Amino acid sequence: MSNMIMSAGKKAGMGVLAKHLQDYTPQDPMYEEYTDARGRKKQRKRELPPGLSQRDADILRKVKKRAHYLDKGFSICGARFGYTGIIGLVPVVGDFSDAALNYLLIIRIARKADIPDWLLSKMLANNAVSMGIGLVPFVGDILLAAWKANSRNAHLLEEFLRVRGEEAMRPPGARHEDPSVVKPGAGGPPQQMTNFQTPGAGSSSLVKKRR
Repeated sequence: MSNMIMSAGKKAGMGVLAKHLQDYTPQDPMYEEYTDARGRKKQRKRELPPGLSQRDADILRKVKKRAHYLDKGFSICGARFGYTGIIGLVPVVGDFSDAALNYLLIIRIARKADIPDWLLSKMLANNAVSMGIGLVPFVGDILLAAWKANSRNAHLLEEFLRVRGEEAMRPPGARHEDPSVVKPGAGGPPQQMTNFQTPGAGSSSLVKKRR
């Protein structure tokens, strides 16, 4: 009898944990919710940041789509999960397989956008945390579902490329970030990569914040 009570209490506690962890779950990198004129909630694809080269736009689009299906591609009774959640159910082997997929399908592709080393380190750290969490029995599966390393890395890439796009649309003399880090116009025609001017002291907010 006591075992049944403890088991029920454990399930209830894990349910509460899962509910609260929803507040810390990153948003879907591919879709956003909106309310139409009739007050109904619907989904639509997120717009890509402006100012990106075709190469960067293609890379970001691919990363966002893959992250969506790896983390949130399916829904059952309101619960969202992806391929990583299914693979992660296999003890140990599934967790290492998840980490490999996260790197091969997300981080390896993101690196083609000429991202700086600090951003790559953040992505690898998210991947490492994901693998570590997955190794914890029971609770680890719930925490892993909330962590969603692929979505986090997709958002990191998108925010960095958003700044790159904004800088690319500014005249060289009006740029706020260090062009050697942001590389405005990267992946585009060669003329977009010329006339870089290093910003004045105190103007590189992105570089200071991320480092």
